[in-house]
Amino acid sequence: MADDKAKPAEGGMRIDAALVRELAELLSANELTEIEVEDGARKIRVRREAAPVQVAHYPPTPSFAPAPTAAVAAAAEAAPPATPLDAVKSPMVGTAFLSAEPGGKAFVAPGDAVKAGDTLMIIEAMKVMNPILAPRAGTVRQMLVADAQPVEYDQPLVVID
Repeated sequence: MADDKAKPAEGGMRIDAALVRELAELLSANELTEIEVEDGARKIRVRREAAPVQVAHYPPTPSFAPAPTAAVAAAAEAAPPATPLDAVKSPMVGTAFLSAEPGGKAFVAPGDAVKAGDTLMIIEAMKVMNPILAPRAGTVRQMLVADAQPVEYDQPLVVID
């Protein structure tokens, strides 16, 4: 054939091979799987199968916890529990403030004696300042949050002996 146009079969339509090649190139260049062109009564659809996705399957790797060394075991026994059971916990989500105003004196510090009902800190939640009160009398052993630190519900805040 001298030209790019194929002769139509009896009652068929003429196929423009150059147009089909151009459409195939568009498929590849744009990572498409199908393209269709309609021109009056003529409609050409070029489709290619998507390349199968190769997924590598690896067997699960066993996880081994290394045996603790004697020094690590001794340090773990000597260290106090990370979350003391007697800690005053946050009743809400918010931001903890240890003083009434920025740069002000903290309500309490480790070593301070407190009585039931004393303000330990303030938690701001939705622009409302909520005082956190001492549930019992005692001595502040440890502050578990820093000033302006975000806190979660039930998070330990202060340890009182």
